[in-house]
Amino acid sequence: MAPFYLPTIWNVGDYKNRMPVTGVILAGGRGVRMAGRDKGLINYQGQPLIEYLLEAFTPQVDEIFISANRNLEKYRQYGHSVLADQRSDFQGPLAGIEAGLTHAKHNLVVFTPCDAPFMSTDYVSRLRDVLENKNSRACYASVADREHPTHLLLNRECTKSLSSYLESGQRKVRNWLRLIEAEEVDFSDIPESFININLSSDLV
Repeated sequence: MAPFYLPTIWNVGDYKNRMPVTGVILAGGRGVRMAGRDKGLINYQGQPLIEYLLEAFTPQVDEIFISANRNLEKYRQYGHSVLADQRSDFQGPLAGIEAGLTHAKHNLVVFTPCDAPFMSTDYVSRLRDVLENKNSRACYASVADREHPTHLLLNRECTKSLSSYLESGQRKVRNWLRLIEAEEVDFSDIPESFININLSSDLV
């Protein structure tokens, strides 16, 4: 599906006049490429990665959940509800997305991985503009020809489809997004927003 970008004039208060959004930070992975460390709690330039996302997300959403499967008490100290996967054995980001959709208070739920600390101030607004203007139930970010499928906004009506997909044994985020005909949102003007801290060498 071709990328779609709708220019937006946006400020922090705009979301108050629109449909409320739940934000979910995905921090429930194994951290395989970080020697098994819990990525959300790894220090990057003086503070844990999770704190960068909380600072950026808070002005843009109406409630926040942290999706985590380890160190739950440490994450709870940030003052937000912590969701463990409903499925065992670290079944990937879709399991965290499923938990977020299940527990969200609002119909719109936006997700971001915990290892991308440079979130833009209009991240949520731009995704929501496309969702509303395309009358879609799902959209995700891309930069140039690279997709970022865990940076996404979903309507909670996607929950049943996702649970069925996981029950079938499938785990690939991109394949599920294609199945539900998710819209692609072009963020090529701010590619730095999607730089992720994926390896120990990225911490330097």
